[in-house]
Amino acid sequence: MLTAQNAKTISEDALFGNDPEERIVCAEPDPDGGIFIFRRTDAGVHKHEIDFKPWLLLTETPSFPLADAEYSCLEGEGCRILAEFENVRAWQIARSRVRNENLPCFSYPSLVKSALVRMGKTLFKGMVFEDIYRIQFDLETNGLSPDHPENRILLIVVSDNRGMLELLEGDEREIIENFCKLVSEHDPDVLEGHNIFGFDLPFLISRAKQCGVHLSLGRDGSDPKIAAERNFAIGGRTRPFLPYHIYGRHLLDTYLIVQRFDWAKGELSSYGLKECARTYGFAGEDRVEIPGAEIPRIYNENPDLVRMYARQDAEDTRSLADLITPVEFYQTQMVPDNYDNCVITGTGEKINSLFVRAYLASGRSVPIPRSAQANLGGYTALLRTGVLERIVKADVESLYPSLMLTHKIAPESDTLEIFLPMLRTLTERRLEAKKKASGSAYWDGIQNTFKVFINSFYGYLGGPFPWNDYKAAGRITEFGREIVQKVAAELEETGSEVIEIDTDGVYFVPPEEVSGEADEQQYVAKIAKVLPDGVRLAFDGRYEKMLSLKMKNYVLQDYGGKRIFRGASLRSRADERYGRRFLAETVDRIMERDFDGAAELYAKYANDILERRIPIEDLSRRERVTHKTFNSELKQRNARVAVGVPVGDYLQVYERNDGSLGLVEDFANDENVKYYLDKLYKFARRLENAFDGKFSDYILKPTSSGVGERAQQAMDFL
Repeated sequence: MLTAQNAKTISEDALFGNDPEERIVCAEPDPDGGIFIFRRTDAGVHKHEIDFKPWLLLTETPSFPLADAEYSCLEGEGCRILAEFENVRAWQIARSRVRNENLPCFSYPSLVKSALVRMGKTLFKGMVFEDIYRIQFDLETNGLSPDHPENRILLIVVSDNRGMLELLEGDEREIIENFCKLVSEHDPDVLEGHNIFGFDLPFLISRAKQCGVHLSLGRDGSDPKIAAERNFAIGGRTRPFLPYHIYGRHLLDTYLIVQRFDWAKGELSSYGLKECARTYGFAGEDRVEIPGAEIPRIYNENPDLVRMYARQDAEDTRSLADLITPVEFYQTQMVPDNYDNCVITGTGEKINSLFVRAYLASGRSVPIPRSAQANLGGYTALLRTGVLERIVKADVESLYPSLMLTHKIAPESDTLEIFLPMLRTLTERRLEAKKKASGSAYWDGIQNTFKVFINSFYGYLGGPFPWNDYKAAGRITEFGREIVQKVAAELEETGSEVIEIDTDGVYFVPPEEVSGEADEQQYVAKIAKVLPDGVRLAFDGRYEKMLSLKMKNYVLQDYGGKRIFRGASLRSRADERYGRRFLAETVDRIMERDFDGAAELYAKYANDILERRIPIEDLSRRERVTHKTFNSELKQRNARVAVGVPVGDYLQVYERNDGSLGLVEDFANDENVKYYLDKLYKFARRLENAFDGKFSDYILKPTSSGVGERAQQAMDFL
């Protein structure tokens, strides 16, 4: 039987690794064998090598020989044969042979991850976020393509988290050389930028090559290397991108990271740096904004304005990274991997690496993942739509983790019995950190890190991982549905009007006698008493108004007038700018129940489209060029305008009156008016449930008389 003390010790080692070495800032493989460790000390960064044998796990000893392999048998079922190799080459050949023979196998393609898993080491132990040295950089260029003969780097702005702000200008070759020199002299652990994978690094690498410059940004003086395409995990989806690697340093692209950061919040209408700065409140009042296409002209006419713009970009990138990257930093203190890889990897895989480390350290095997099974998932329901007032949200705190701990639900294959002790330790540590988090960036980063892991343990059970357990996941969701429905029923029985139920949260209008925040909190506490021990219902916010449209699509307005938009119906980055603006302005009127004003606004937009008063930039949409652009039948229209454009770049396209797509730069007053009128009506239809069942009385199709004074012309046109 696992004692409480043993469970605590095992869970601590499982979470943080059992090797105590501190202040490791990076690890790199030695091609001849071993791992190079970089440690930051008061005297700078020092490098030393540690012996390491590459390894892989097999279900049985292969019938064919694997050169230089030493076998040992682990306790348990599944991948129980540990094969260790004397050198990297032998390991590479063995992995290839095993895959070709289709033998069940578990291994990591990264030597660094393999080594850190086996050695129990992690980066950044004994450090806080402010201890790592970070440099931000941004390029200003006179074009988007580095291969165009007239395009070049105009300047590079460089800042850091220690007060530096440098502007590199002049001859392009000198700019690149000085940038490399600055990086080498300052020796940062991390290089950060906004969209550096999509633009800055590819442009910089190409221009360096054309200028004959050795782009020596690595700690060993090496050039950046491009890796194979990877997927960046964002909530329940992934985004493909081409990563780069700089030896001994970490590359972080805030353009990608902010997408994960915003996934649950949904506060951003786009992921551009200026939008992030405005939304998160660090854009200065003197913020310069220059359209990208105008930078070359303005740089020639008013270079100081572009310099200020560039400096502000670097400062905003640093502020954004300060906000969105600490969670990944503190995760890296637990996860056996380099920082930049930890940033990219999904939380399920991070948790899995903790399990693999713990099991190998205990001489246990890694089980085979179980086949997927259907799961009903969490309970969701929309009970009321339209504009409602006096809104309260109650939330079951960490519903699924609480149920796992309360009902002792763990994967059946967890023979080491660390799943629940790890979850309990994370929960206890998070509660301790939350108490200390007020005004402390360190403790806030710690508690958010623990929160991310805690909330991912359920997802791990239902994922394609060695210790998955679909039956256990089903039990959890079954209990969860019962809990949240019990909360909703108690609310209705005590006089509340439930608006929406979503897995672990409930929006509702409380009874009339519940007035003010103190009463609302007491009321939620009263409702919480119907729940079992170990499951906590919390007061999670109050709002003056709510526009409820459909499940997970709504607008909240707090008592200070600030609005929060949720759901793709209201704020989708795929929508054209005129549509997003129309929706926002219409919501303004609907929240005041001004349906006549909403109808007038709709007519105005329709007439503006007919009169061609809406700029083509507002009618156009942004399209990313991917491999599917050229290989999918559904993307043929995109392919025609994307000829010669590299995969990963973006196009700004619009609908022509012949039904084809055109580039904004080729616009010839030929937009498809019918298409944009129809699209306007579709935007309005997203708000149909806000009109108290009278949508068609206010918003008619463009061909009907409800458009406005130009209705007949619209009908004749269409």
